[in-house]
Amino acid sequence: MSWLRTSLAHLPGPDLAAGDAVRARAADILRPAGALARLDELAAWTAEWQGTATPAVRRPAAIIFAADHGVAAAGVSKYPIEVTGAMLAAFRAHQSTVTAFAAAVGATVQAVDVGVGVPTGDIRVEPALSVERFEQCVAAGRAAVEALDADLLVLGEMGIGNTTAAAAVAAALSRGDGSSEVADWVGRGTGVDDDGLARKRDAVAAAVARIEGVSDPLDVLREVGGAELVAMAAAVVAARQRNLPVMLDGYVCTAAAWPLALAVPGALDHCQVGHCSAEPGHRRLVERLGMAPLLDLGMRLGEGSGAMAAVPLVRMACAGITDVPTFTEFFA
Repeated sequence: MSWLRTSLAHLPGPDLAAGDAVRARAADILRPAGALARLDELAAWTAEWQGTATPAVRRPAAIIFAADHGVAAAGVSKYPIEVTGAMLAAFRAHQSTVTAFAAAVGATVQAVDVGVGVPTGDIRVEPALSVERFEQCVAAGRAAVEALDADLLVLGEMGIGNTTAAAAVAAALSRGDGSSEVADWVGRGTGVDDDGLARKRDAVAAAVARIEGVSDPLDVLREVGGAELVAMAAAVVAARQRNLPVMLDGYVCTAAAWPLALAVPGALDHCQVGHCSAEPGHRRLVERLGMAPLLDLGMRLGEGSGAMAAVPLVRMACAGITDVPTFTEFFA
């Protein structure tokens, strides 16, 4: 975990002057004061992380990390593990929902295999990842971002069983705070029935019990997360090193990022939550992070689709600042 920990200890900050310039312009923009307050603040956030007083979204890009999970053997998903590989092929063939969304908003999509056909350990009884494999996933997430030409990054995932891993990460990291039970973090994911939900809750409870005493957030991620969760966490940190703003997707993506925020306060300042999914654990997690999702449409697809749907909002927020005159300019 050397690069991840070192990078978390040296996170670049925002360009506060650029954000303040946008806020000052918004205060004099040609519309009623505060009429688009949330969008104006979104534009200021974009400015701070793009490092410019004229923010814009011209090159949005999505990275989708895909991997299989050993815990799928516990019957925690409605679909077989083979669906992960099939969806990876669909992403690469531009035959998926997120690639259709991306085409509609002018974004690119890259799908990265970090463990399809090579399931993680069954988190009920063993670590999800060895230290060596954890480092491989970190390297994959870092490399994907460092090679990217983008001004806004959308993160997504695919992996049958990964809402179980997300719930295990969230439940383990919230132990002892007295505000939730393990079951509160577990939802129906792909749509499991009551029996499937019970199996899923049992799997998460077993995973959390197995790592009793493990408190370091990154160790928790390695123990009960998954390959794509680790890659997404590394991608978030790699984006911060480039001052690249990030749109987080649903429960799995946000759960992957939460250990970073617990390890270093402010580690997710360059991130927005694109949407709030139908998973009850995601809403709970977003509240813990103190972040307000841009969309709340009850989506539960994953693969970056909800975050991609929010990209036009960021683009419009920026245009509403840069392409509209101020009162001073208009009446000059």
